[in-house]
Amino acid sequence: MPIEAIEPRRLYRQVADHLRDLIDRGEYKVGERLPTERELSEKLGISRPTVREALIALEVEHRVRIRVGSGIYVTEPPAQSPILVGPAEGPFELLRARAFIESAIAAEAATLVTQADINAMDHLLDAMERSSDAGTKAMVGLDRQFHQTIASIVGNGIILRFAGDLFDQRINPYFQRLSGHFETADTWRAAVDEHRAIRDAIASRDPGAASAAMRHHLQQSQHRFSTSFEEEAASPG
Repeated sequence: MPIEAIEPRRLYRQVADHLRDLIDRGEYKVGERLPTERELSEKLGISRPTVREALIALEVEHRVRIRVGSGIYVTEPPAQSPILVGPAEGPFELLRARAFIESAIAAEAATLVTQADINAMDHLLDAMERSSDAGTKAMVGLDRQFHQTIASIVGNGIILRFAGDLFDQRINPYFQRLSGHFETADTWRAAVDEHRAIRDAIASRDPGAASAAMRHHLQQSQHRFSTSFEEEAASPG
């Protein structure tokens, strides 16, 4: 297969550029199925999450169509299909950063939490329980409020703004397309359960448990996005 090895340090955008070039050169024609994620990962010498992010970028550009449970197919691009300038970091890198930073925020919040803060988290968790079937847009808004409520407990405006800005990086076409493939009412219900575990650890004023619960939640978010496009997404997220 005419695919060149790509150094692991390269970002998903370079992988997308490489695959797009192969399509433009006719190595893969319209209607053809691309190699599987596993095959691309092995031939390119990169991780499967990086391959997945590259394929999502190409789908946003209308160069491929992803059919979960079937595969990735080359599509006829629109008459005018400019290459979109996406964020330098992909969704998985964002979630890893959030796991590292927000676990520390949760630990600190556990040392400062008040009853009013606990009540605020409970109010949002109740709203999330009621809205888990309402769709991604409603849940993302409540999800953001929950994480911002925890950051606000620390009482530092810079940390609050930074945590909000970090969360808002998921509101881009690349992350939204990935979410569209894998987020369901079931995955949101699982996320609510994880949020409740975070709340319980913070309310118990246990920094270690709060940090672990937050890290577990964001690692599970990564896991829910890690189902292969060739596999049926039984419990995505």
